[in-house]
This record gives sequence, C-alpha cells and structure tokens, in this order.
Amino acid sequence: MSAPPPVARYRARLVAAAVTLIGLLITVTVPLSFPAGGGPTTFDSAIDDRVHESLDAHRGIYDALVVPSDAYIVLPLLLIGVLCCVRRRDWWGAGFLVVVPELVVAINTWALKPLWDRHLQHYLAYPSGHTVQFVAIATGVLLVAATVRWRIVIGVVAALALAAVAVGMVGRGYHYPTDVIGGTAFAIAAVTACWTVTTTLRLRYENRRFRGQVADETGAAEQAKSGGDDVVGDTDRAAGSPAA
Repeated sequence: MSAPPPVARYRARLVAAAVTLIGLLITVTVPLSFPAGGGPTTFDSAIDDRVHESLDAHRGIYDALVVPSDAYIVLPLLLIGVLCCVRRRDWWGAGFLVVVPELVVAINTWALKPLWDRHLQHYLAYPSGHTVQFVAIATGVLLVAATVRWRIVIGVVAALALAAVAVGMVGRGYHYPTDVIGGTAFAIAAVTACWTVTTTLRLRYENRRFRGQVADETGAAEQAKSGGDDVVGDTDRAAGSPAA
C-alpha cells in the first residue's frame, strides 16, 4: 500500500493533534467542577435525577445497559479487530490493538485515578475505568479499520453503546456522569496520540525499507550493466587478436 500524499498526512496529523489536545483539556478541566470531597456536581445531580425518575421502575434495565462495557464483551471484540488486521497482513495495526488499549487502561488505573482521588463508595471513580476500557478499544478498532465506511459504522455503534453504558452506570450508582465524560475524553485522546506515534514510526520504517530496496535494485542493475560491458570488451578483444 502506497503512503498517503504529504498534504493528507499533514491534515491527518493536524486532526489527531486537535483531538488529543481537546480530549486532554476536557480530562483535566472536568475535575475543576468537583465540589470539596469529590462528590457529585450540579450537572451530575441533574442527570442522576433524570435517569432515576425515568428508569427506576425497571431497574433491571441498568444491568443490561452496562453489558457492552464488560470485559467478556469488549475483549472478544478487541480480538476480532486484531484478527482482521492479521488477515489483511496489517501487522502494525494488530500490534497497536494488542498494546495500546490496555496501556491506556493501565495509565488510567495507576496514574489518573490516584491523581484526582475522587471516591465513590469504596473505589476511585474518576475517570471511569469501564468507560476508558470500552472507549479505548472502540477508538483503536475504529482507527485500524480498513475503510471509511467501516469507521463510520464503528463510530456510530460505539457512540450508541457508550450512551447506554453511561445511563446504566449512573443508574446503578457505579459512576457520576462526569466520570464517564472524563473517561471518554482521556481514552480518545490517549489512543489517538498513540496512533499518531504508531503511524509515524510505520511510515519511517516503510520509507527506510523502500529506500533500501531501491538501493539494492540500483546496485543490481549497475552490476548487471558492468558485467555486460565486460562481456562486450572481452568479445572485442577476442575479435582483434590474431588467429593462432
């Protein structure tokens, strides 16, 4: 597959940089709205009240809504994405899916949650770990998708599933809405940043390999030409020598 033209690469990097910056800004500014002690914000309380007023009569629906974020759902989907990359011999994409989503989850668990130290019940709530895992995998699969059509389909399905998960987690009291917002923003920003690094390294590797192939072919052609000149010279010398 040929590399995209420079203008397309520049545009893609600009968009990726904007997405990363906006996501990180959201991640770090949402906690500024937290009240002392990390309790619910006014926005959290308003959404929480609306969800409970609408669905508390059918509480079982909350459990169904959070299912898309469960590990036994998202990890098989991640594996399917890896296998699709392997099938089309996209080794960089497969490696990206194997490493990056879980790396983002680890950063969220071991760095961001302790940093903001927002407690809900007995655990750290911000950013939402379920949300980070789901969005990181969905974003990764979207980025390695082979066509724009598939990226649109994945994006729409993921957005609808995320909305359902958010309602379910709020209804079950697992997270505040701002936890979900922060988790979504961080996951998109981190995965997009890693994708930018991955594509840059991939382009440099492929360009270096291409230059090596060109150099090998040029050297082989020059060697063949040199060999042909030697044969012609030997023939000329043989033709000019006296007969025995």
